[in-house]
Amino acid sequence: MTGRLADKIALVTGASRGIGYAVARAFAREGAHVIAVARTVGGLEELDDEIRGLGGAATLVPLNLDDGAGIDRLGGAIYDRWKRLDVLVGNAGVLGPMSPLAHVDPKAWDEVMAINLTANWRLIRSLDPLLRQSDAGRAIFVSSGAAHSFRAYWGPYAVSKAGLEALVRTYAAEIGMTKARANLINPGAMRTAMRAKAMPGEDPETLPPPETLEEAFLKLASADFDENGILYEAPSRRVIRF
Repeated sequence: MTGRLADKIALVTGASRGIGYAVARAFAREGAHVIAVARTVGGLEELDDEIRGLGGAATLVPLNLDDGAGIDRLGGAIYDRWKRLDVLVGNAGVLGPMSPLAHVDPKAWDEVMAINLTANWRLIRSLDPLLRQSDAGRAIFVSSGAAHSFRAYWGPYAVSKAGLEALVRTYAAEIGMTKARANLINPGAMRTAMRAKAMPGEDPETLPPPETLEEAFLKLASADFDENGILYEAPSRRVIRF
């Protein structure tokens, strides 16, 4: 296929629905071979059907990202098949409990940190050598305004996203002298299942659908986008340099 990501290998987590689904489909439309990672097999199969309908190709990886050994095996499998990774999108996340910090169950806290923070570190650990093998490796991680707003009852999610930003900025500093780049994106309020869970009284029709983020992700995935360690605010198209 031709397109802005022709012949690129792109891995997207949380690809079975919402933002991940839209991004994976957009990348495939632009010529990338998509490695689609998610827990939900049905959603992955639906994505695969859409990508095939576009004339593209995908590799489906049913994987719960709390499986660190599974992430390690994924890196090995990508190396064996392609020897490189051109784009990584760390999108998968969970909201966790909306509760006073003192009432949060330790198991629920650990789950949020495992998926939103630790899994992304494991992805970096496993895939960093592959991104460095690309002519222009691009890692994009999905943050949230919650990382900076510090609202009551959003503790686990906010802490995990603040930690993610520190993780990605540190990684960006470590790869600054290479051809790889690592950045963050804040998608803003989107019409997703997570947003509906967080804001049950909100009319979802007042929010933009995930498809409106396609151009922002394509921009950050481009070899021409040479920024490193920035936060891209999708709603305002503002680049925040730390």
